[in-house]
Amino acid sequence: MTSPGIVVEGVRRAFGEVQAVRSVSLQAHAGRVTGLVGPNGSGKTTLLLMLASLLAPDAGSIRIDGVDPVADPQAARALIGWMPDTLGAWASLTSRETLVVTARLYGMPKAEASARAESLLAEVGLTSLADSPAKVLSRGQKQRLGLARALVHDPRVLLLDEPASGLDPQARIDLRVLLRRFAAEGRTILVSSHILSELEEVVDDAVFLVAGETVDAGRVEAAARRARPWRIRLVGVEASVAVGQVAAALAADPSTIGTDRRDVVAEFDSDESAAAALRDLIAAGLPVAEFAAAQGSLERTFLDLGKGVPPQVPPAPPAEAAPDVPAPARKPPSPRPASDQEEKA
Repeated sequence: MTSPGIVVEGVRRAFGEVQAVRSVSLQAHAGRVTGLVGPNGSGKTTLLLMLASLLAPDAGSIRIDGVDPVADPQAARALIGWMPDTLGAWASLTSRETLVVTARLYGMPKAEASARAESLLAEVGLTSLADSPAKVLSRGQKQRLGLARALVHDPRVLLLDEPASGLDPQARIDLRVLLRRFAAEGRTILVSSHILSELEEVVDDAVFLVAGETVDAGRVEAAARRARPWRIRLVGVEASVAVGQVAAALAADPSTIGTDRRDVVAEFDSDESAAAALRDLIAAGLPVAEFAAAQGSLERTFLDLGKGVPPQVPPAPPAEAAPDVPAPARKPPSPRPASDQEEKA
């Protein structure tokens, strides 16, 4: 097992009477991509802000490659690449200027900062927009710039909050390839995302948060073992007709098998059961064109864990937030309820 680049133990954080993070303990290992999964209001963004040294926990401990971000935020920020859900950059600066200024805040010489900015603009596909002000960029382009900004100082630990939000399909593929490359280089990557299908394709591990608490591993495992739906499509057969044919081949009650547009939907309690069902369908001579899980394992577990969880009361509306760039040489801002309100996860 690789060494943990992030270690969180018993962390709590409240904003007045609102307990945003109740009890979080987790590890994210170097050389692996760890997904942070949970419903809105579960505390994901608040946790990431604490990891980035932008909020101090009320209790518990955090270590980033062995560094305490509360006791030594400057050392922690030298290790961390932080990408918030929204860019939070200076709107009048161009994409190139945003990266150069950030690099300079990290103590990089001017010539090196300029070269680093050019390299990163090419890596995230923003070379053609290098001299465009941030305020004219689309949501997806701002996300790319936010990722480039997080990478300016070549960090060992990446904290990414909804990095795929607003990206087009090709950009999402590029992001997945980039994250896998970073993991192969031995970096620690913690990613929060609502796009569970995208997360499924890139993560090695997953941590689930519900109501501000990390979910016990046993409960996650139990949820992952529960039955999930599979899609079955037969060539040239309408779903309403195919239901009976599939039920007969599987010796199942047709009332337990449903349809979704052109597909038949049947539940199986394990991958082994699904594989056996596919053999039965083929043995019955049915023209199976598609047979695939309707939900990924992350989505299935997420939905199961979320059942019966009461909605969390959000903090009061925030004031206008300043650009959220954790430069290592600057004093960390005082904890603000406003940051937690911006949380979308």
